Amino acid sequence: MSSEQNLINTWLSFTRVHAELSNELDRMLQARHQTTLNEFYVLLFLSKTPEKKLRLLELQQLVGLSQSAMSRLSVRMENKSCGVIQRLGYEDDRRGVCAIITDRGKVRLQEILDTVNETLEKSLKNSDIDTVLKLFVDAKNGLQENE
Repeated sequence: MSSEQNLINTWLSFTRVHAELSNELDRMLQARHQTTLNEFYVLLFLSKTPEKKLRLLELQQLVGLSQSAMSRLSVRMENKSCGVIQRLGYEDDRRGVCAIITDRGKVRLQEILDTVNETLEKSLKNSDIDTVLKLFVDAKNGLQENE
């Protein structure tokens, strides 16, 4: 098998493991917290900024959603879940909207983080991610040797 084919097979294995982990996280968050994985990402990214706020455009890029999907998600998060975020316009740019994590959102994130960490620990023990990552390194080294 060629090193290019090895790299493709490794990539496919990696994306399979990623999809399985994402699906398991989403399932656990829905079951325990009635929260989606994307909602978790929004709270996490907001919590990591010094001001605890980001423009929706930045959140959209971090979470990997379209503009309309991010807008719908932020409206749901502001109205649902007792207002875990608040949406505000920027005074200097009336077109821009930012999201701020609320105190309720900070508490909710801490509750969710326990489930995320527990799920990741369990899932990573049961997955072959170490094997996939080793295959990636081997495939990359094989490509470099052929250059």
